[in-house]
Amino acid sequence: MELYAATEKNIQIAAELIRGGGLVAFPTETVYGLGADGLNATAAASIFEAKKRPFFDPLILHIARMDSLYDIAETPDSRILSLAEKFWPGPLTIVVKKKQHVPDIVTSGLETVAIRMPDHPVAQKLIELSRTPLAAPSANRFGSISPTSALHVSRQLHDSAGIILDGGECHVGIESTIIASSGSGITLLRPGGIPVEAIEEAAGIKLQAAEQGSMPNAPGQLPYHYSPEKPVHLVDRITEDIPNAGLLFFRQPQFVCPAGRSLVLSPSGSLREAAANLFAHLHMLDSMDIDSIYAERVPGTGLGLGIMDRLTRASMKKQLIKT
Repeated sequence: MELYAATEKNIQIAAELIRGGGLVAFPTETVYGLGADGLNATAAASIFEAKKRPFFDPLILHIARMDSLYDIAETPDSRILSLAEKFWPGPLTIVVKKKQHVPDIVTSGLETVAIRMPDHPVAQKLIELSRTPLAAPSANRFGSISPTSALHVSRQLHDSAGIILDGGECHVGIESTIIASSGSGITLLRPGGIPVEAIEEAAGIKLQAAEQGSMPNAPGQLPYHYSPEKPVHLVDRITEDIPNAGLLFFRQPQFVCPAGRSLVLSPSGSLREAAANLFAHLHMLDSMDIDSIYAERVPGTGLGLGIMDRLTRASMKKQLIKT
């Protein structure tokens, strides 16, 4: 993929490419997405091909205006709609019943579709100029570390057709929170960039845990995901140097770290800063001449729940490969 600065002219070029059925990687507030016309089944198929993504893993449709929701979805549950109105634009994805013209390849054959409105000027402008919802999973190889910069995209998808709009680094750093209505409640399908506590406060109810099925009904539900090439070991605390390993600390450690292979998510212990740095730090460690990565757990509240979801799934890869 060829790299373009995200100027107004280049966003227009990218939109023309989208309308012609092509691929464009673009920045959002969460991670970079690999976008195509979400109402064009052939264009959506090219996303799966470029990422080497299994076709049973559904995509998210991205919109730029609230009224676009009703072009692709049946009228949502009022509770879900009120949450979308509160948190959009932003890192919240809602799963609702789709309209028939939404291609089955986008939803992996499900009767529901995942939708969100990104909070990034480049993403919003690209969607508006493309005049279509954009199907856009993370712009990386399937199962690998999500990209939070244009360089991350280029390293993983350099041999794919299309262009990359370079809009700088993503400020949230982890993917969106995904929710769906379920009977009398609301189900959390994936923790992410909106803290669960904020959603529960706005909804006035506790979110329900998703049932673990054999096939995903939203992105990011497979056993391992977001994985570096190096095996990831998740530990409570790193208290000493581990030879030939990259060390990923939550806060500033209390001992002298090995120079060159130690990174800190947030010296002050800020979960917001930790989330923003997570994937970039994993990319850096994965590029080093090391045997493995040891990562500290973070508190499982607020944005920490989303961080721990990514770290846990990243660490599962080594276990599944062994079996």
